[in-house]
Amino acid sequence: MATTSSRTELTEAERAYLRKQHLGRLATVDAQGRPQANPVGYFVRPDGAIDIGGYAMGTTKKWRNIAANPRVSLVVDDIASVDPWTVRGVEIRGTAEQVVGPHDLGAHLSQELIRIRPYRIIGWGLEG
Repeated sequence: MATTSSRTELTEAERAYLRKQHLGRLATVDAQGRPQANPVGYFVRPDGAIDIGGYAMGTTKKWRNIAANPRVSLVVDDIASVDPWTVRGVEIRGTAEQVVGPHDLGAHLSQELIRIRPYRIIGWGLEG
């Protein structure tokens, strides 16, 4: 069952789940209103924001999309079991900002990061 309240902070169960996963899908919208979804790696910051890095982030369509429209959604989910069918995940809806400068996410990543500040968090299947 999904948690549907308008939460802006991750629960401890959601943080634990996100630490174990490695890949999410970031949805952005360009200036013409066209959606785009991309697989991305992510990092949960201690303050609850989400950082997304890349090898050449500043050259990507998602980077340009965020400049035009900062509203984004990041979904991280998986299938915990097929028998019984059990899915779980977290959706983070938020406002993205472009951050440029040194960071500690890895020397292999470019200096450009996308930082998501959540305005709604929805989790499901993480209760037990």
